[in-house]
Amino acid sequence: MRLILFFLLTFNLFAVDAELTIEKDVDSKASISVIEDENSAGSSRFHQKMFNLLINDLKMSGHFNIDTNYHKGSFDDVMIAPELHDREYLLKYNYSPSGDKLDIKLVQVYDNSVLLQKGYSVNSAKRYPFLAHNAIVDINNALNYEDISWMKRHLIFSKYIAPRKSEIWVADYTLSFANVIVRGGLNLFPKWANQNQTAFYYTSYNSLLPTLYRIDMSTGNRKKIISSEGMLVCSDVSRDGTRLLLTMAPHGQTDIYEYTIGGGTKRLTKFGGIDVNGKYIGDESKIVFVSNRMGRPNIYTKAIGSSSVSKVPQYGNYNSSCDAFDQYILYSVKEGKSVNIYLGSVYSSYVRPLTSNGINQLPRFSSNGRVVLYIKKIGGKNSIGYMNLATKDTALYPMISGKIQSIDW
Repeated sequence: MRLILFFLLTFNLFAVDAELTIEKDVDSKASISVIEDENSAGSSRFHQKMFNLLINDLKMSGHFNIDTNYHKGSFDDVMIAPELHDREYLLKYNYSPSGDKLDIKLVQVYDNSVLLQKGYSVNSAKRYPFLAHNAIVDINNALNYEDISWMKRHLIFSKYIAPRKSEIWVADYTLSFANVIVRGGLNLFPKWANQNQTAFYYTSYNSLLPTLYRIDMSTGNRKKIISSEGMLVCSDVSRDGTRLLLTMAPHGQTDIYEYTIGGGTKRLTKFGGIDVNGKYIGDESKIVFVSNRMGRPNIYTKAIGSSSVSKVPQYGNYNSSCDAFDQYILYSVKEGKSVNIYLGSVYSSYVRPLTSNGINQLPRFSSNGRVVLYIKKIGGKNSIGYMNLATKDTALYPMISGKIQSIDW
């Protein structure tokens, strides 16, 4: 039962329009208006969605004060409408009726200069959200703002569809695009195999023993990595992709193991209770993990190769999930009827609450550690949430169907 509490947390899936809350002073952000080319505006059902995606991506970057009014104009006209003269920037775009091409132009209003002009395409119209994500990342870079390339990354998650049946999906961060990539049987705990997201690991429970597989995204080729009795989960991958942290239970109780590609498996924890969810920290010579060593789940750390284990300074006494980036950790804390997410450090007593109500679980750092993904349940409503730690911009994408088992990005 405790293993189920640790891992098999389920939440409704699939997003509709985002709800955004901006907490940073808007006066410190650059003002921008978005203008669609009047020659192609509204020519397909995706056009309003494209406008909304561009607006939401600009907001979630944390760097802009956005005019949310819908504007139309000529993509090539050098004239600027009088009502837009008080803006700092204009984002003009032409979105093709086919839905698979986007052209953008970033104009600096005070001197009417073009700072960036670029075209984007995708191999299928259903992947249209990545047109917006790629464009906003490039605009952000052109203005020398802090990196937001996390927007271009894929989510990967396992979704329950029936008892003992699940599928693995990939999606953009807003869930506007989502596509199944593994189906048939019980397939859980997907984890990206590298920073480039060219492959992933997952656990299949369709044989006598749970089996970890690696799938290449470009070819679909599947390779068996390891099998184990009981539980088998890949909870983290080293930055160079050569080492995996696994939760396994070959001796009846779960412990953390390290698997080296082309090498063997090394047991990192030895405890008669439950050790799960190992994550590399710092220079990856240490790990953090969840354990019930004191009778309830808390966060611990240890150096690889050492037998010494230390409890991480943290808030709360019931922490069922965690993630790590450099020296920082995210962990969930049970507080009465709520479960909230906190940001902390393995080397200090620093603590920062990130949520304050509802059930908030499965926190995940972005690839640059600046944004947090989590699953939120409040008032019977489930959402995928994001928080920009630097700017405090947040987004909630309500989910309307399905149940999510595990998620990575």
